[in-house]
Amino acid sequence: MKINNSVLIITERFYPEEFGINDLAIAWQTKGYEVAVLTQAPSYPFDKVYTGYKNKFFQTEEWQGIKIYRVFSLMGYKKFVLLKILNYLCFAFFASLVSLFVGRKYNRVFVYHIGPLTQAIPAVLIKKVFGSKLFIWTLDIWPDSVYAYGFKKRTLSKKILNSFVKIVYKNCEAVFVSCRGFNQKIYKYVSDARIIFSPQWAPDDLKFEDVTPHEMLKGKFNFTFAGNIGKVQNLENVIMGFSLISKSYKDINLNIIGDGSNLEVLKNIVKEKKIENVYFWGRKPLKEMPRWFEGSDVLIISLIDEPIFSLTVPAKFQAYLASSKPIYCVMRGEVAALVINNKIGFDSSPNNIYDIKTGFEKFLTVPQQELEKFGRNMKLLLSNEYDRNKIIDQMTEEIFSLPISA
Repeated sequence: MKINNSVLIITERFYPEEFGINDLAIAWQTKGYEVAVLTQAPSYPFDKVYTGYKNKFFQTEEWQGIKIYRVFSLMGYKKFVLLKILNYLCFAFFASLVSLFVGRKYNRVFVYHIGPLTQAIPAVLIKKVFGSKLFIWTLDIWPDSVYAYGFKKRTLSKKILNSFVKIVYKNCEAVFVSCRGFNQKIYKYVSDARIIFSPQWAPDDLKFEDVTPHEMLKGKFNFTFAGNIGKVQNLENVIMGFSLISKSYKDINLNIIGDGSNLEVLKNIVKEKKIENVYFWGRKPLKEMPRWFEGSDVLIISLIDEPIFSLTVPAKFQAYLASSKPIYCVMRGEVAALVINNKIGFDSSPNNIYDIKTGFEKFLTVPQQELEKFGRNMKLLLSNEYDRNKIIDQMTEEIFSLPISA
């Protein structure tokens, strides 16, 4: 028997991993809805199962009153692309098996689409078998992101991917998108899709009241990048652009906070080229980030120059807004437009290290009053466009007001 006003969230990533879906799940639970999560053993971004958890084929637990179903996670995805793909398929397979047993309990299924769209497979299965209503929050567009990460566009694989994407979106009652630019991509597959703009918000754990700057950042003008460190983050060019001014301006630092598959490559670049004042601080808990942000003068957001990323607003953008620190945007498209139109920082071409160098210099030569104005404008943008409560209320209304047949 289905539980009234219930939702099963399907996501590869969930608590204790730090993603926005944790906050949304708690918000729905607090509002009185029955919330459950189908996910895998937590391992991101370390590529090893978190301490206190086991990597079983199936296990259950409870967190904040939320029932969690966990399935097996294949390790090694951080080092080997093949294992990453197999891990995607592994989750889709085991989650589909579990969904046949637990899916009947829930009259709504919600997919948190960050990363592979294959995690929507068990959700579509639940809809087909049990008649549940299906919703998806798309934070990553397939198949465009697949190609952006280096996979080749071959005729057969392209047809398969396009057909798969069409099936997923065609089965959704509504598609929530984190970026307005995603609309055109989804309409290409399902022309009558119901698409609702629902951007991400700053993590609830980020508290900036009475924050003291981190002691490691004192005494210098600090540019800081925080987040995943992969190939698409374009940090090679950011570092090379910084290297062109690091000898001329002695009192500046480039701080890189985070972990990822490209971290060692970046460290080797800095070492081999003897680039000064670049510091790698490793991954830090989310609750510590306000101190690192407060000690920074400018926050960097960057991605490689691929068409899909021109439509993308990375999750760190909202976190940066909450800090009220100016943003240096080393990417094209929607984020660059947000930065320039709202006067919250400067941008540069992601492919041109001399243009990136010029962007760094702009921040070093602009009057302090201008930097402070950037911060005030960020607060306005955060409250007008990325208000947590407004976005959650909108999503809740769309999902839980839809009539469910008995």
